[in-house]
Order: sequence, then structure tokens, then C-alpha cells
Amino acid sequence: MSSPREHTFRPARRSDVPALVDLVQSAYRGEKSRNGWTGEADLLQGQRVDAEMATEMIDDPSTTVIVAEAGGVMVGCCQLERHDSHAYFGTFAVAPDLQGAGTGRALLAEAERLARDEWGAGELRMTVIVQREDLIAWYVRRGYVRTGELSPFPYGDERFGVPMRDDLAFETLTKKLG
Repeated sequence: MSSPREHTFRPARRSDVPALVDLVQSAYRGEKSRNGWTGEADLLQGQRVDAEMATEMIDDPSTTVIVAEAGGVMVGCCQLERHDSHAYFGTFAVAPDLQGAGTGRALLAEAERLARDEWGAGELRMTVIVQREDLIAWYVRRGYVRTGELSPFPYGDERFGVPMRDDLAFETLTKKLG
């Protein structure tokens, strides 16, 4: 685990797509993800995001992909989608060797700030796989509330991965940004 660093944040550009895909993949899937604590390698195989999906997020006018850098190197990213009454937070990834060192906390705080101060969102929402109890607990410690609202995992759509079990579902978590 590396020590905490000073982070800078910026919107992602199309030229970031290869690095974004590598970062997200390394944080969630495969052997590299086992170096951190947020991986899904025991739940899902295959890809988490591809270049087409990352490009669509960057090009979508209702979405901002935030890149976190430390020392000029991309160390984290997340996606914010603007909705009428809230913002949606997703595609959150931190380099596995920096997980637990404050990068994720800093990036989440920046996403909350942008949603609240620049978009005027009163609430941030996200969905997390219910089996990811450690990750849900991390969000709860940061003020997010479990809603009990479940939505199905997109079985059969391998763009989101190949499930290794048949009981995956997402739970919505929310936080008021007032």
C-alpha cells in the first residue's frame, strides 16, 4: 500500500480511454484486482468496461468522467451522470496498489463536490453488488444509506462481465449532499 498523495482531478478526455479501461479492469477483474480490496474477481470474470463504453461515457453530455492523478499518473476515476433530482455515481476505480491509501476517499469527495456545487444535485445515488459487503460498509462509513432497493444484474450481457454465481443483484445507496 502506498502512502497518501496529493491528488489532482480533471475531466477525462478521449485520449484517456486506453488508460481508463486498463485502470478499471485492474481494479475490478483479474489477478491485478486481488492486490486491492475492491475487486470483483471472485464474483465476475471478463471485462468491466471496454473502449467503446468508456468513449460513450466521455462523449455523453449528461456525464462527466473524473480522472484522479498523482504525480501526473492516472490513479483513479469515476463517472457522474446528471439527472433531474440527483446525480448517479459509478465506474469508480482506484489503482489496486493505492486502495486503502486515501485515493478513493479523495475521489469520492471530489465527485460529491462537483455534483453538489457545480450541478446543484441534492443527492448522490449509486448501485453496488449486494455481495460486496466490505465495499457497502465503506460507503456507509462515508454517509451513504442502504435503501434496500434491489435491481437485477444484467445476466447475459458480457459487456459487464461473466458472472460466477447466479444470485448477483445491485442495491441502491444514497447520500444527501446538502
